[in-house]
Amino acid sequence: MTRRRHFKRPLRLGLTGSIAMGKSEAARMFRRLGVPVFDADAEVHCLLAPGGAGFDPVAAAFPECVVDGAIDRKELGAMVFNDTPALKRLEAILHPLVGRGRASFLRRAAAMRTPVVVFDIPLLFETGGEKACDFVAVVSAPAQVQRRRALRRPGMTPEKLDAILARQVPDQEKRRRADFVIPTGLGRRVTLQAIVQILSILRNHRRNRRTGRRHA
Repeated sequence: MTRRRHFKRPLRLGLTGSIAMGKSEAARMFRRLGVPVFDADAEVHCLLAPGGAGFDPVAAAFPECVVDGAIDRKELGAMVFNDTPALKRLEAILHPLVGRGRASFLRRAAAMRTPVVVFDIPLLFETGGEKACDFVAVVSAPAQVQRRRALRRPGMTPEKLDAILARQVPDQEKRRRADFVIPTGLGRRVTLQAIVQILSILRNHRRNRRTGRRHA
């Protein structure tokens, strides 16, 4: 992955991971450590809310998902889950809008001279989102832990989980492509320690690049 050479803006750490790997908990830990986090899922939720920038175009493209003046996200998800052309139409509407929100978030962070920010993007590798990041961290846990967590979710079935996993880049491949791996199957303390270490590495990297020193 090509690295950017100028760091006047914050370093951008992409945070991703497969379903039920513990990404949301990792994002909360970053926030508690004072790192701003851009949550792509939360941005989509705002875009699809009545009055949001994505509401009218999505409602026009998928009128069946509009219920009582609001977009039913579960219905919308079901409509595009096994329909690749429909999913592409939805992505063509939402991805540019999410990109604008991310750019605005980054400008605010730069104005505050924030050294590091996190882009919380579930399908980072699947959508090519790693190109917008300086580094990537993947949350990962053993497959049996992942499966147990996922099947505790309301409405989840083994068949649905297998279908979701088939659409995601495998965990092993994500770990191979990542700069950092955050373990989430060994307890919160281990996860937090990994995150603290990553932040130390990134802050040192940014400081060394500014002063012209080499990062060991």
